[in-house]
Amino acid sequence: MRIEHARWDDPDAQALRALQRTEIAERYGTPDSEPGAAPSAADIALFVLAREADGTAVGCGGLRRLDGAGGEIKRMYVRPERRGSGAAPLILAALEDWARERGWKALRLETGDRQPDAVRFYTRSGYTPIPPFGAYADEPSSLCFERIL
Repeated sequence: MRIEHARWDDPDAQALRALQRTEIAERYGTPDSEPGAAPSAADIALFVLAREADGTAVGCGGLRRLDGAGGEIKRMYVRPERRGSGAAPLILAALEDWARERGWKALRLETGDRQPDAVRFYTRSGYTPIPPFGAYADEPSSLCFERIL
């Protein structure tokens, strides 16, 4: 498995983000459960894809700059049939390494109360719960985490 930087408009990146949004909509029963501005090419500092040896894109993740000291993980996703393959830790490590190289001090993320698998993954990866931040502050289903880099 390899991790590669991708443009926001890369067809594989678009397809994986669409699958992620569909899965979230099914879990929460609404087509748009994201508070605040959705990520876009204009505000995503980095987007990566996890590819299998044959080139198949199986996962993705991005970073949005929050302030001078850190950023937010956005659109982290691995296809359900490839979960447990090691793709998610590779994606997360690539995002963290890129952020460290740029002097970012911390990464934050938001997930929801209907995503226990995500909560387990992030806590196992060293992320600790924090109070909801930004657009998530008034969202009762939001669970926020941070890791100091």
